[in-house]
Amino acid sequence: MPKSRTKPRTPASAAIHYRVEMADLHAHLFRVTLTVARPDPLQRVALPVWIPGSYLVREFSKNLQGLRVRQAAQALPAGQVQQLDKCHWQIRCMADKPLVLTYEVYAHDDSVRTAWLDASRGFFNGSSLCLRVEGQAQAPHLLEIVAAPSTTGWAVATGLSPQKVNKQGFGGYLASNYDELVDCPVEMGTFWSGSFVACGVPHRFVVAGAAASFDGDRLLADTRKICETQIRFWHGGKKPPHKNYLFMLNAVDDGHGGLEHRNSTALICKRKDLPRRGDSKTSEGYTTLRGLISHEYFHTWNVKRLRPAEFEHYRYGSENYTQLLWFFEGFTSYYDDLMLRRAGLLDDAAYLKLLNKTVNQVVQTPGRLVQSVAQASFDAWVKYYRQDENTPNATVSYYTKGALVALCFDLSLRAESKKTTPATLDDVLRLLWLRCRGGAMSEADFAAALQEVGGRSYAREIAGWVHGTGELPLLDLLQRHGVGVLQEPAQLAQALGLRVLETNGIQVKTVLRGGAAERAGFAAGDEWLGIEPIVAAKKTTPANGWRLAKLEDLTLYAGSCKKVLALVARDKRLLRLELRLPAAVCTWRLVLRDAALAGRWLTPAT
Repeated sequence: MPKSRTKPRTPASAAIHYRVEMADLHAHLFRVTLTVARPDPLQRVALPVWIPGSYLVREFSKNLQGLRVRQAAQALPAGQVQQLDKCHWQIRCMADKPLVLTYEVYAHDDSVRTAWLDASRGFFNGSSLCLRVEGQAQAPHLLEIVAAPSTTGWAVATGLSPQKVNKQGFGGYLASNYDELVDCPVEMGTFWSGSFVACGVPHRFVVAGAAASFDGDRLLADTRKICETQIRFWHGGKKPPHKNYLFMLNAVDDGHGGLEHRNSTALICKRKDLPRRGDSKTSEGYTTLRGLISHEYFHTWNVKRLRPAEFEHYRYGSENYTQLLWFFEGFTSYYDDLMLRRAGLLDDAAYLKLLNKTVNQVVQTPGRLVQSVAQASFDAWVKYYRQDENTPNATVSYYTKGALVALCFDLSLRAESKKTTPATLDDVLRLLWLRCRGGAMSEADFAAALQEVGGRSYAREIAGWVHGTGELPLLDLLQRHGVGVLQEPAQLAQALGLRVLETNGIQVKTVLRGGAAERAGFAAGDEWLGIEPIVAAKKTTPANGWRLAKLEDLTLYAGSCKKVLALVARDKRLLRLELRLPAAVCTWRLVLRDAALAGRWLTPAT
């Protein structure tokens, strides 16, 4: 197996120094050597249990192994190194003499949240590799990334400030404190790299795993438009808060997601969603990727700088609760696709199609009537990030409903404004940026900014839309801004109140609250095998039933019958459930009615 055999060098002069080596590519092991220049007599260290931006306790310490500690060239006895709990250690040592900790970290999570290492690529977040030295989190932290003999041709990309690195980027990087260290992930490998300048700010884009057909020039051109549109949205002609920015994209066979950082973002997408040379068309997958890029870049302002007051100082050892994710994730979700429209990467029809999808996702979620977006934000740790078959019935996404709350505030401000240039949610966000100095904010700050921009109190709307569970006034607001709303028949699964998987028969994933399937007695985990139509006049069933391969077979075999007996397999038992086929259930379709009126919202004059 390829192993790093480079000898450790004397750490550079820094209060906290991490040396990261690729110990064994095939075993997926990083080796970390942490040197604390001036430790406390009882020095505590800890590994985070979560990473900011992803609200789930992930227990990163489960991947840490083989912790050894030495001081003055001597290994400390086991009795001087005590594990206090799942992620904290205490070391009894001599004060003010360098303390050296060495350990390995298993890295085989091909996501944006943790760490990965194999023979073709390496990636890590500091929260997965770097023990935090308690009492010294505000000191400068030096990260030294060491190449392995078997990684010839690899390069390094990170948002950290380079101190002394080679042409490939291996070497030392400096972070002003621990927060900055763990907010700058590292990508390593033989990735594609390109760059552009947006509003005077250098941007770099690296892509790992791309196919030979990948059109990097188009990706750079489109991303530049997104970045310039957002910088001008927040600052007009002024400079943004970041001096440079890095996009790190991992293209895989099947995956999607992103995680925001202060001057970078880690992204993952399907390889087939990348733009292709010679193909000027925009696939649905590439539109989704551009929306992801827009979303994570908007976070540069909205959550990485302007953030909940509860996140002003992160607590890495436990959950950090806030009721404001509807603002920081939901409002970002509203603006991500809207920024694509304003950048000229979508036309009105394409934008409304994306908005339509968001509307229907919320309208078709029974949990919207159970939990408010403020409550959903607070419960993200146990509900949104721990979804099960009942999630759609118990909660609502603060991403999607939060986006619609933003839409309602934006369109309300525009409709009520008496000014030649109407008041908008854009103005509210920019005012918040100035008032809060790009830092911590509260719901009260948002309410005050709304009132100043809109000229009246929006307390009633905040109570209803953010803290309530009633329906949002989408229909009226959209129609007042040139967008019509048509009612169309819903898909059969939605009409029945089901979410199913049809790869091998019909597997019931979720039974939606109040639907026909719930009334019939369906349960998550059921396998729907077939039906026996019930003839209404005779109240009998034919001698033979029908096997269902796909859900669409139901309408074929039920014919005009209003009821059927559903044959269901559950826990090795066969059940016959009387299912009343529902009357038409409708879904929304948004259409452009007045392009000029809608244009004042979708593409306002800059």
